[in-house]
Amino acid sequence: CAITFHQGRVVQNRSRASILAEAERIVASPDFKGYIHDVGGPTANFHLPACEKMKRGEVCKDRRCLFPEPCPALQTDHGPYLDVLRDVRAIPGVKKVFVRSGIRFDYLMMDDRSGFLGELCRHHISGQLKVAPEHVSDRVLKHMGKPPAATFERFRDAYESTNRAIGKEQYLVPYLISGHPGSTLEDALQLALYIKKHRVVPEQVQDFYPTPGTVSTTMYHTGLDPFTMQPVHVPTGEEKAMQRALLQYSAPRSRPLVEKALRILGRTDLIGFGPTCLIRPIHRKTGSG
Repeated sequence: CAITFHQGRVVQNRSRASILAEAERIVASPDFKGYIHDVGGPTANFHLPACEKMKRGEVCKDRRCLFPEPCPALQTDHGPYLDVLRDVRAIPGVKKVFVRSGIRFDYLMMDDRSGFLGELCRHHISGQLKVAPEHVSDRVLKHMGKPPAATFERFRDAYESTNRAIGKEQYLVPYLISGHPGSTLEDALQLALYIKKHRVVPEQVQDFYPTPGTVSTTMYHTGLDPFTMQPVHVPTGEEKAMQRALLQYSAPRSRPLVEKALRILGRTDLIGFGPTCLIRPIHRKTGSG
């Protein structure tokens, strides 16, 4: 992600008074229908600077806040963000206040005291929540600087159980990336099978493209992990196209590349009519001679 290069690593938060003042201006509009559609923006539950150093406008040059392990100095209380959401939804005339995207689920799972997830599901989701697990292969996630797949599974389980408890049917809509440095054809198949098993309908399958200044782009151009200097597999050309096709295996246009990928991987068992199959076989007519 290039956001930190565009906007910096220090979270710039607005005051509660500023947010409420804007909400009140929205409510006063003659076109207002009672719904405020997104409170949080791209950082959402990272509502405030994440530690004392960040409050001073400083950042750690040699480590990241959440990867490979969460920093012990990280402040995980979601209470201040909840207070803002409560205040906005208490404004007369407001029917619902939504958080559409931007939730960092690994950070959310670190807060087990504020009750944030329950309140989020009860009051601030409009049928679906967009999240960004990006992949399910731990090998690929490590190169992305993302938490292991088990973290997203814990969040997914907690999200589903919370919605069952409050009697709501609400879904997770994941953002996924194909062709990221470190991703092999086997990793892409692992993600495709996950999509199939969990009946996931991705909001967006983003094919990786290098953006200036990021670690991922360094890997893409050099074939090396800049932290370890170890080689990294970089999918290109037809392999990259096959990885994207696997993630969109149900699209008719993807079928030829999906079949080719499955044959390369020796997984023709996934061509058929069974519940785990990704594509159906094509019965070609033979001539009568």
